[in-house]
This record gives sequence, C-alpha cells and structure tokens, in this order.
Amino acid sequence: MNVPFNDLKIQYEALKAEFRPAIERVLESQHYILGPEVDAFEKAFAAYCGARYAVGVNSGTMALQLALLALGVQPGDEIITAAQTFIATAEAISWCGATPVFVDVEDKTYTINPALIEKAVTSKTRGIIPVHLYGHAANMEAIQAIARKRKLFVFEDAAQAHGARFQGKRVGGFGATSCFSFYPGKNLGAFGEGGAVVTDDEKIALEIKKLRNHGGIVRYTHERLGFNGRMEAIQGAVLGVKLPYLDQWNKNRRANAHLYHELLNGLDLILPREASDCESVYNSYVVRTQKRDALQAFLEKAGIQTMIYYPVKIHLLDFYKHLGYREGSLPVTEALCGDGLALPVYPDLTETQLRYVAGKVKDFLG
Repeated sequence: MNVPFNDLKIQYEALKAEFRPAIERVLESQHYILGPEVDAFEKAFAAYCGARYAVGVNSGTMALQLALLALGVQPGDEIITAAQTFIATAEAISWCGATPVFVDVEDKTYTINPALIEKAVTSKTRGIIPVHLYGHAANMEAIQAIARKRKLFVFEDAAQAHGARFQGKRVGGFGATSCFSFYPGKNLGAFGEGGAVVTDDEKIALEIKKLRNHGGIVRYTHERLGFNGRMEAIQGAVLGVKLPYLDQWNKNRRANAHLYHELLNGLDLILPREASDCESVYNSYVVRTQKRDALQAFLEKAGIQTMIYYPVKIHLLDFYKHLGYREGSLPVTEALCGDGLALPVYPDLTETQLRYVAGKVKDFLG
C-alpha cells in the first residue's frame, strides 16, 4: 500500500465542479491580480477568524514581513519568537532590520514557552510572535498578559493553524495582527502561493494594502516604499471555494489524530499532546522517537511518506551566529529537530491507510 504524506488530488476532484466556474470568472473578467474574487475571500476569511479585516498577499512569508513593517518595526528593535518554526518567521524579522530573540518551546505543545518570554525582554523589545505550531495554538492568555505588562505588541504566526482554537476562540483574533499561509499543503491551501494578514485595526490593514501594492492603494500613488505582494485573483477564487469546507477538513484531521492516539498509545513513542484549553487542527501529526531516521526509512520502504518538521536548528544557523546561541541553548527545540517525525494526517486519509501506517510503526518499534 502507498500512503502519501498529502493527497491534494482527492480534494481537487471533490471540488472540481466548483473550482472551474470560479476560475472562469477570473479569466472572463481578465482581472488577474486582486479584484473582486480576492475582495470576497478577504471578507469571508476575516469573518471566519472573527476579525474586522483580512488582507490577501502573495505568500505567508510576505504576510509576516508586511505585518511587521505595518506595526512600525525598525532596525535595532528586538522581536521575541520561537526557533521551532519554519525559517520564514525569523527571516521576516531580519529583513525588517530587527533582531529575532529566540526562546524555547514547551515540551507538551511545542509552542513558545511563556515562562521564558519575560526573561528575554529588554529595553529594545517591541513585540512577541508566538507560532501556533503544527496546528496547536500557543498559550495566548499568558502571552497577552506579558505583552500588556511590558507594553509589547503580539503578532500571531498562524501559518499552520487555520481554524485552531484557544479557549474556544479561533486563532487570528488575539494579536494586533496575525498571519496565515495558504501554501498548498496547509489546512486551507491555494493552487500555489498565497497568504493573508488578519487584524482588527483599520490603520494596519490600510498600511498592508499599501505595502503589498508598491506603497499605495491607487496605481502610481506611492505613499511609502512598498513591495509587489499582491494576491493573484485565481488564488482568491480557489480559496473562496475551499473556505466553507475548512471546518469539516479540520474535523477529519482531528479524527485521524485521535485514531493515531488510540493505535499508537503505549509504544516507545512520544505522541502529540493537546492542552486542555486548546483545539488543535493537526496541520501535522508529529511523533517523537530517538530512532527517527531509521523509522522514516522503514516507513518509506513500506510505501509511507513522512516529513521532518524541522531538522534545522534556526538559532544555530551561520547567519545567526552573532546572536550568541550555542548547542544546548534551547534544549526542547533542539531535541525536536533530532527526533520529530510527521505522519500523514491529511483530511482525506482513509481509516485503512491510517491503520496501515500505525501498524508499520508498531512493527518497527516491536
């Protein structure tokens, strides 16, 4: 049996009849960048997140960078974040001229550890970027309390957490801004790259609209230095078709995760854990074992595709050497880089496939 890590074709076939007229509307209008399809998606996604505004851009990375600039981040500022994430989080901070300050993650949720945040605050600190990793929300109550006390902004990196909840509320509405990626493999994915910034602040939304469009809302009106960061109309159309199905897909992911919990419980394996006040959407189902590489090779031979998130220790990269981190600086993060393995958990995974994966993991672990 072959089990891919993700199978986007199933989703495409199921919604093909809806995709085609949506894309044809774009082709007929010849409005290929921004336009009514993007406008409609922005309104729908803002409402889904419980926010006033969503601004579509051309990638999750661009969303991160534009949001930081709209918040006024400047060279010399420090932004506290987690190193257990994709490089884009730190990259965006650095491209703004600011300095990422990395703190370790909790060993239960793998999200930023609030107990370590306050110790990292200095006179240069401007904000905190919690990453809702693997589809699990960070502890926003504790993070917001620190931010209020220290007069810092909170900026959610929700690239992996579309629809995840903290204390019953969907992520995306806890910070001054929040950023999402619509990379094809995400819980809500486009037919290519895409991203969005979500906010309740009208001024921030307006600044991001300027930044994504060469610094101005109207063509050839450049109010500030900007970028070409606009969302393509076809991506807005595709995302508009997919959004109404997101909650069901997340429900399927959760059901798959719970079946893995049941089948893999008791093995010499650390399984994902969910905080009592959170509802994860399992963008990834990451298990941990000291035999990670051997397990991955064994599963590959059995036709099962897995992924490693993330093998690179961001805080130890050569271009961050000047920050002074050493091996052992962030022990939980470093352990995850060496022993975490993501199993297939996509919403169209069948029970037969899932049981096959779990069975092969059991075979390997004896």
